[in-house]
Amino acid sequence: MIVVPVPLADRPYEVLVGDGVRHELARVIPSRARRVAVVTQRGIGVEIDPGREHRIFEMPDGEHAKSLTTVESLCREFSQWGLTRSDCVVAVGGGIVTDTAGFAAAVYHRGVDVIHVATTLLGQIDAAIGGKTGVNLPEGKNLVGAFWQPSAVLCDTEVLHTLPPREYRSGLGELAKYHFLGGGDLDALSLEQQVAACVAIKAAVVADDEREGGRRAILNYGHTLAHAIEIAGDHDLRHGEAVAVGLIFAAELARRLGRIDAERVAEHRRVVAAYDLPDSLPVGLATSELVGLMARDKKALDGITFVLDGPDGVESVTGVPVADIEAAIGAVRSEGDRS
Repeated sequence: MIVVPVPLADRPYEVLVGDGVRHELARVIPSRARRVAVVTQRGIGVEIDPGREHRIFEMPDGEHAKSLTTVESLCREFSQWGLTRSDCVVAVGGGIVTDTAGFAAAVYHRGVDVIHVATTLLGQIDAAIGGKTGVNLPEGKNLVGAFWQPSAVLCDTEVLHTLPPREYRSGLGELAKYHFLGGGDLDALSLEQQVAACVAIKAAVVADDEREGGRRAILNYGHTLAHAIEIAGDHDLRHGEAVAVGLIFAAELARRLGRIDAERVAEHRRVVAAYDLPDSLPVGLATSELVGLMARDKKALDGITFVLDGPDGVESVTGVPVADIEAAIGAVRSEGDRS
């Protein structure tokens, strides 16, 4: 087991990584909690034992379940069961579950403790870490949410071996992102070490900028276009698959702006290809719609804001000309979609 600290000033916690760490759950639940509300989805099938009175609350499957309707339903069920402010919520699942259950925990009684038992690769290296919770609106992803740090996170690598191939590949999109955030040669590490390395990178960034006032935005590398793809394509691509395309787009855009050279773009393409991830847009997505959706992104403060690679590493960039954005979108279209 590898223990990665998240050294926040007000709410420090630990992330436990390794085979079987879900069995550590009872130990990390706050001692004051008499009851535990376990939020999960029907098909996840990961059994946990909080070691005290608990009840299972199932939420629907799919990205559309990340909604205010689901949050209201969970909070009402918590209330009907008698969950109090001193009790605890445990989210068992991938990013959809941890995002939604984390937000419900943040707003129920103005905040109850939450622990994430992340069951997907994407959840373990990204969604469950750092306290960003939220749900979607028809207008965009994660537009309603709160910063609410968990009390602990359990990343059980044993359960990753049971994931459907496409679900696992989705997590590889986020893993690819960490190559360009200081992860180096992640390919050479064991699965447990890969997860711990990504968690350590995110923990350091979050500790430096908990509420995304500056540096934390780099964790959204590849996400600006990715979120637009997900909305425009009605989530036909999984999140990590869309992030992979977003990484290539971000590299092409950075090259057009003179921030990186063609060799660095090729490195992005190599990393994405090594994980057998898509490197081009789904056919039929209109450039104008993608640009419009990117303008609604949460980072958009002064025009569309992108996280781009450059001589000083990955950083936020504003004031990007629309013509360059459109050209970079063209660079990630498949040959048959360039009309």
